[in-house]
Amino acid sequence: MLDPVRAKLRIIGFTAVAFFGGVLIASGMEWTAGSQAATLFQDPPARSETRPVAELSEAFVAIAEAVTPAVVSIHTQTSVQLSEQRERIPEGLREFFPFPPDEEMFQEGGGTGFIISEDGYVMTNNHVVEGAERITVTLNDRSVHDAHVVGRDPTTDVAVIKLDGSGYPAVQLGDPNKTRVGEWVLAVGNPLGLDFTVTAGIVSAKGRPLNILRRNIDDDQLSGYAVESFIQTDAAINPGNSGGPLVNIDGQVIGINSAIASQTGLNVGYGFAVPIDLARRVADDLIRYGSVRRPILGVRIADIDALDAEYLGLPSVGGVIVQDFSQEDSPAEAAGVRPNDVIVKVDGEPVSQVNELQAKILNRRPGEVVQLEVLRNGERQRFEVRLAEAPTSAGMTRAEPTTPRGTVSGMGRLGISVAPSSPQLAQELNCGRMVDPDRGLLVTDFVPGSPAARRIGLCARILEVDGKAVTTPQELASEIESKRPGQIIGLTLLTPDGSRALATVRIPSANGSSR
Repeated sequence: MLDPVRAKLRIIGFTAVAFFGGVLIASGMEWTAGSQAATLFQDPPARSETRPVAELSEAFVAIAEAVTPAVVSIHTQTSVQLSEQRERIPEGLREFFPFPPDEEMFQEGGGTGFIISEDGYVMTNNHVVEGAERITVTLNDRSVHDAHVVGRDPTTDVAVIKLDGSGYPAVQLGDPNKTRVGEWVLAVGNPLGLDFTVTAGIVSAKGRPLNILRRNIDDDQLSGYAVESFIQTDAAINPGNSGGPLVNIDGQVIGINSAIASQTGLNVGYGFAVPIDLARRVADDLIRYGSVRRPILGVRIADIDALDAEYLGLPSVGGVIVQDFSQEDSPAEAAGVRPNDVIVKVDGEPVSQVNELQAKILNRRPGEVVQLEVLRNGERQRFEVRLAEAPTSAGMTRAEPTTPRGTVSGMGRLGISVAPSSPQLAQELNCGRMVDPDRGLLVTDFVPGSPAARRIGLCARILEVDGKAVTTPQELASEIESKRPGQIIGLTLLTPDGSRALATVRIPSANGSSR
């Protein structure tokens, strides 16, 4: 029997021999070599593998260094009556805020702009400087300058302000029409008080109609001229970026950052910029005339949807339908264009939406001749139209949204109620001031979710069904009942302002489905 001490020594000796033997065997089989992960951390990647990323990074640096000196921070002051501020406070709390009725306070605001000429013209958004009584501009070198408004255009959200002096750095303007979705862009501005910030992203979409300008223009006449064909980007844009440049990879400005889509007021990945070709056209007029000389076709127009395309026999869903003419001496009407014509090209360039047509026309000048290609009864026709100039205070009336009311048996398969129009009935329905109030069958109510509820507004008046005049509810009902299920009909409407419009509706099947 072994002594306990000697037994322990033997165990320790066997363990040591086994350990060192294992190390020798493992090292001979290269089991102890460093892992692949360790090798990656120890040895940096080859320059050839990272060169594309490094080159892109250097491009961003070069763009920022070239553009930022021409970007400015805009600070505005606007005086407001304290009594007006008091009106915004809930009535029950006003006694705790005894504002003197005649005293004023200054409301401060700001945004971004960029210098477009060496003699100090700065392009920005209309909403940045609208109503401003004093404007100061801070350059990238921290120098501060006074500025004044040269001109503003709320229908495109473009404004031009002017710095005194000359010798300023200026940006280079690019061509947004050559910009493709997916291209890299940089946004430069002063978001959230963080001056001269640069963010990067891509062009996410082009030609976005957001309907934000029209909603924000108080003048109903002006709102009809609003042109929205925004460039969408995921480059971070926040409050304070408004009026700053959106720049392509060549260092050229392709847009003015104007809006974000957000429920919080902060960036959620969707920013929008006014295309620079449209902004430049507006800015030229503001500098030369102080206002925009707006060319017009003299038409009231609408987008085409799938139902319209099927009814009109169009080869595809696209184009702009002529609903009516906006003035008695309409240039388009004089050239031969007719209601229900679908404009598909301007000077050989395709148009698929209202905002595209508006942008193309605004890029021309009053007196210029444009060639319109239209589809009429399945045939292509061309007309040469000499553009007129929009009156300073005139414009198209904003269309009001449709609001179905109540549940009625209505006009059978369409789910509407109508009655011969009269001034008294229009007043009862709160239709407001109506041109020719005695004409047509006034739409008085809807079955919620019915086919017509989605296509026709209250206070519209029906004149024709598929080109056939109807003057009584019985005539309208007879025409509707003669149509087969699934058939698309065209209702000629008279809007409250007296203009004609086409509404297409699919006749539902017996179970009420309109497919």
